[in-house]
Amino acid sequence: MPNDLIDGDPLIAQNFFLEIDGSVVTILASVSGLDIEMEVASTQQVGKDGKSQTIKTLAGRNKQGDLTLTRMAPPDATSDKLWQWFHEIRSKGILQSDRTNNRKSGSIVLYDSTHAEVARFNFTNGWPSKISTDQLSVDSNDPVKENITLTIETLERIK
Repeated sequence: MPNDLIDGDPLIAQNFFLEIDGSVVTILASVSGLDIEMEVASTQQVGKDGKSQTIKTLAGRNKQGDLTLTRMAPPDATSDKLWQWFHEIRSKGILQSDRTNNRKSGSIVLYDSTHAEVARFNFTNGWPSKISTDQLSVDSNDPVKENITLTIETLERIK
C-alpha cells in the first residue's frame, strides 16, 4: 500500500464559526446544508434495440438549499448580531428592487485543534429566515440552543 495515500490528518469538525462580511458573528455547535449540488436533467428514450435508456446531463444550473446552524442561545438577544439582522429583515423586509438590501455574504469556517483554518465554505446573498429555540424543560441542565435557517443563493468550498 503506497504511503502517499494518507499524507495528513483527517478533517475534524470541532471548531467552526459563522463569519459575515469578514468578521466572526457567532461560534456554532453544528451546521447542516453544506451541500454543493448541480441540477441534473434526465431524459428517457428507446434505443434501436428497443430497450429503454435513461440519459442524464447537466441542466445548466446549480441547486442550493438552506444552511441550518445550531448554536448556544445568546443571553441577550437584543445585542446579538444574528438576532438584530433577523429583526431588521422581519420589520423592514427585503426590497425586491435592491438585491443587496439585508442580504449578506459570509463563510462557515472550520479550524483544527491548533486554531489553524482547515476549511471554508463561502455563501452569497444570505439572510436568516428562521430562528427556533430548543424545547425548554425544568428537568434539564443543558444549555439552550437555537437553530438558525440561513437562506442562501450560492455556496462554494474554497479551502
